[in-house]
Amino acid sequence: MQETTDILLVEDNAGDIRIIKETIGESHVAINLHIAKDGLQALDFLHRRGPYVEAPRPRLVLLDLNLPNKNGYDVLREMKADHELKHIPVIILSSSRSDQDVRRAYDLHANSYIPKPTSFEAYLTTFQNLEAFWLSTALIPNDSHIP
Repeated sequence: MQETTDILLVEDNAGDIRIIKETIGESHVAINLHIAKDGLQALDFLHRRGPYVEAPRPRLVLLDLNLPNKNGYDVLREMKADHELKHIPVIILSSSRSDQDVRRAYDLHANSYIPKPTSFEAYLTTFQNLEAFWLSTALIPNDSHIP
């Protein structure tokens, strides 16, 4: 039986959520996609607060920058400052191609910055590349020892 990989998608745009779900449906890896629609919800999920007390630790976070309540930069900053969360790879998935946004994300220790693709085929290629590297090749610390 194939092990399930948990991914947290932090995205407020319903169209982007839908296309990412469809793309993940084409994956060769068993993925359990969790969705947070704003930065506060993402941090509650990651810190296992409120309705997310039983939430699994995601192996990967796909993070938009322009979010309601708390933006992606704030989520990234808090994750990378937290001992229990800082090792989780954070992939910025943003419509911005601004060098200032890219630089700021990397200054806050994003693991990658990917401009949002503009078609389903491009999303599929992007996710296949993410899957090949982050879910099949890269080693990420095991959370079994973290409370």
